[in-house]
Amino acid sequence: MDIREEKKLERVGETTLLRRVWSFVRPYQKLFWISVILMPLNTIFALTQPYLVKLTIDIFLDPRHRRAAPGWLRPIVSITGGHGLLAMGLLYAAMLAGEFATFYGQFYLTMMVAQYSMSDLRTTLFKHVEHLPMAFFDRTPVGRLVSRMTTDIDAISEMVNAGSLTIFNDVLTLVAIVAIMFSLDIRLALWTLCAIPPLLVFVNFFRVRARVVYRQIRERLAALNAYLSESLAGMAVIQLFTRERESRREFDQLNLRARESLMLANIYEAGLFSSVEALSAITIGIILWAGGGSVIRNLIGLGTLVAFMDYTQKFFNPLREMSQKYTVMQSAMAAMERIEDLLEEREVISPPRPARIANRTGSIVFENVDFAYRSGEPVLKNLSLTVERGQKVAIVGATGSGKTTIIKLLTRFYDVSAGRILVDGVDVREWDLTELRRTIGLVQQEVFLFAGDITENIRLGRAEMTETEVEAALKRAQAWRFVERMPAALREEVRERGANFSSGQRQLLSFARALAYDPRILVMDEATSNVDSETEHLVQLALEQLLTGRTALVIAHRLSTIQSADRIVVLNNGILRESGTHSELLDQRGLYYRLFELQYGALQTAE
Repeated sequence: MDIREEKKLERVGETTLLRRVWSFVRPYQKLFWISVILMPLNTIFALTQPYLVKLTIDIFLDPRHRRAAPGWLRPIVSITGGHGLLAMGLLYAAMLAGEFATFYGQFYLTMMVAQYSMSDLRTTLFKHVEHLPMAFFDRTPVGRLVSRMTTDIDAISEMVNAGSLTIFNDVLTLVAIVAIMFSLDIRLALWTLCAIPPLLVFVNFFRVRARVVYRQIRERLAALNAYLSESLAGMAVIQLFTRERESRREFDQLNLRARESLMLANIYEAGLFSSVEALSAITIGIILWAGGGSVIRNLIGLGTLVAFMDYTQKFFNPLREMSQKYTVMQSAMAAMERIEDLLEEREVISPPRPARIANRTGSIVFENVDFAYRSGEPVLKNLSLTVERGQKVAIVGATGSGKTTIIKLLTRFYDVSAGRILVDGVDVREWDLTELRRTIGLVQQEVFLFAGDITENIRLGRAEMTETEVEAALKRAQAWRFVERMPAALREEVRERGANFSSGQRQLLSFARALAYDPRILVMDEATSNVDSETEHLVQLALEQLLTGRTALVIAHRLSTIQSADRIVVLNNGILRESGTHSELLDQRGLYYRLFELQYGALQTAE
């Protein structure tokens, strides 16, 4: 984590983070408040039990300090036929049953609220990530995002399960125990409270250090997940270049850094927990010393001392649990900081009132467009380009000249730095984003296929698209030839990233996917660079029929694929240098001519 990010996270207060968590709990606040109501009932049932033990000893078991039964107990004893121990046993069993029932209800409702609210948080986070600009994904490893949506949310869920929603019950229990202790014996109660000041010192000592450590844990686990995700995706390259040892060493370093942070957190957690345990043992020893003397001197009854011992143990149980919950909350706060930081990322969304496109022709206009991925490093410079309805315009240029960037700006993966881009006469920033991207069919160089079957990959969620329409799109894309030969045809399983298809087949499926939406504008970004000559010929046959009445923007390294274009524009260092037909550009003997000669020379040499 860099220093700027650390300082940014330090400015996020715990109140702000808890308010964010509460925003997801609020829809289920009825269940939450029912669980809150059950908490004091559970406390009453639990704290009544030591008092019943006190009465049993003082009234029925201690002949030297026998006391009369209180008024409320006498009718109960009479119901049992004067069997006092039976009556006390039944009362104690009733308290145990009440404690079980209220704890079960409170715990069940708490878990329900936690699972529902965290499910909503995951959905909100995923929806937010879906609308983030491509610039965010360029600088953020996928593994870090996976860590936010899994381990970080799990940490928050653990806090909601065992922390924030039950800490109220712990505080209530402590207050009730202190009140009961003072009612039984003020002196012993004061001895018990002597443990509070040193406990506060320990908690404050660990609090500051734990927050930093758990923030570090979240960051290092995210880095570990990011490296793991990248390594698994690139395992073929690692094995091909025999880089296993170097990758393992880098992974070990990240793993050791994560382990060091986790071990340090364990030290703090163990220190806080052991401090509470030590104070508990010391306090019980003091109660035995002070209370035992009082019993010998007949200042208190034996039942009072036994009850005090039980209440003292119950007094430290919430403190012990709070120490554990505190570490959970620190981890959750660190996780929520990361999620809050992600939720603050600015989305690329449709304008509040999208423009209504009256005349949809498929025209494209770039007006004095400037763009830079990083400040001071322009990729496109004052680009002006017009593509009329139904035109097929090809864009060529050396690697890094800005060809693919044009497509990213047109589909609004990025917004221009200056100038504007018009589709059907309307700035793309004024379009409804869904409508804009459904107007533009994109066939990319790197095809991504989702796990599922071929039909699902063509539909991409459009349930209204029939299998007949899917088959028609595959036929127009010349992909039906290999699909129908597969055992399951349209239902053929697509493995992760389409690993069971060749590069050419994946390209044709991507082409069919774009055609299934019947876009007015068809964009091909190096779409024929990974296909063989036969497949490329099939694509050309399909394009001749499909581009009629549809605007097309084609980016290609193979100049042979775009010679029939209505117009070819040549980019160099982000500047439009030449524009014309294939023959016109050859006659100019400029950049296009040199690219053409260079490519044909290479082909002749290869032959």
